[in-house]
Amino acid sequence: MSLFSDLKVIDCGSYIAAPAATTIMADLGADVVKIEPPGPGDPYRDLPRLPGNPVCEHDYAWLLDAHSKRGLALNLSSAEGQRVLHQLVENADVFVTNYPLRVRDKLHIDYATLSAMNERLIYGSFTGYGETGPEAAKPGFDATSYWARSGMMDLVRDSPAAVPARAVVGQGDHPSAMTLYAGIVTALYLRERTGRGTQVSSSLLANGVWANSYMATAALCGAEFIPRPPRGQLFNALSCHYQCADEKWLLLTILNEDRHWPVLVRCLEQEDLLTDERFGSKPDRLRNARDLIAILDEAFGRHDRAHWARVLGENGIVFDIVAESADLPDDAQLRAGGLVAHFPDDDRVATIAAPFRLDGVDPLPPRLPPAVGEHTDEVLAELGYDAAAIAALRAGGAVS
Repeated sequence: MSLFSDLKVIDCGSYIAAPAATTIMADLGADVVKIEPPGPGDPYRDLPRLPGNPVCEHDYAWLLDAHSKRGLALNLSSAEGQRVLHQLVENADVFVTNYPLRVRDKLHIDYATLSAMNERLIYGSFTGYGETGPEAAKPGFDATSYWARSGMMDLVRDSPAAVPARAVVGQGDHPSAMTLYAGIVTALYLRERTGRGTQVSSSLLANGVWANSYMATAALCGAEFIPRPPRGQLFNALSCHYQCADEKWLLLTILNEDRHWPVLVRCLEQEDLLTDERFGSKPDRLRNARDLIAILDEAFGRHDRAHWARVLGENGIVFDIVAESADLPDDAQLRAGGLVAHFPDDDRVATIAAPFRLDGVDPLPPRLPPAVGEHTDEVLAELGYDAAAIAALRAGGAVS
């Protein structure tokens, strides 16, 4: 029996952060019903087709965040559709949504309405900016609420004069999904102690500021900020990235310099640096960082990245390759760590697994995500609808 085999979850969200939290529960055995509007379904299905996204015959976005769920196509703008959802809620453990607050009120899926139907319900609420304050109704995506507003977009640039760095699709949504998942599991524990459900709330802004909390806390304490210099002018040559002969990059992060500086120069076949007065101590190396970066640039440029990865790795230097996304399928460590999940019913595709493990609890193999309304009849039958009643709902446009 899987960990969450007796857990009934309703995914009434769109796009990434809120639905991704329920995917983790599905991986651990929960029965997750994905609510989508009839017809085209969740617009997230179409994201990979937009210009600039990786081109693929498979809907990799949907595979990632909707696998192992059952699909119910429900028109929540109709009274009949709302009635079906309310019936589901009566016996559900968890309801998750990231619909705007005003839309929840309009569709009668707000916390007050649903918790009145089921006092044990855990209501997972996800928003862009939180549920209070002047911007509670403001729409947001992770590129705006998480990345730009948190201060990270401004920080991640090559030099003070460079333009701010653009976000990667989902880079804020997926960490935020883990936060929402953690809150829901905490609420389930609370329910075990009190017998009552509660509302769990999180937002992209909250997660963005948390991700940037080192710098944000510095600002809250009145710190003076120093502009980040260009790579060639970094303050520490041993915490810098270097380009190899094949134009691929690696990143050094050497903190224990007393131990690793002599090892590094031997790896680079630059033992003469050990007697160079400019680099004799850590303060010397910091003071002459620009000169050292130029020397290390030349040294790393003599061999390709695979050579340096082998040599540095064998000698215990703290580094890593600056991987491209296309490198990840061949990363043996990802597979050895169980971070790649394969679909037993389609060996052409795989996805990334949730980033934690419990000893003695194995996630279930992922099932292919549902087509729009793939399980509508099945879910309605479980609620007690017979074939005639289901046909009437379909004829009235409440389901598809």
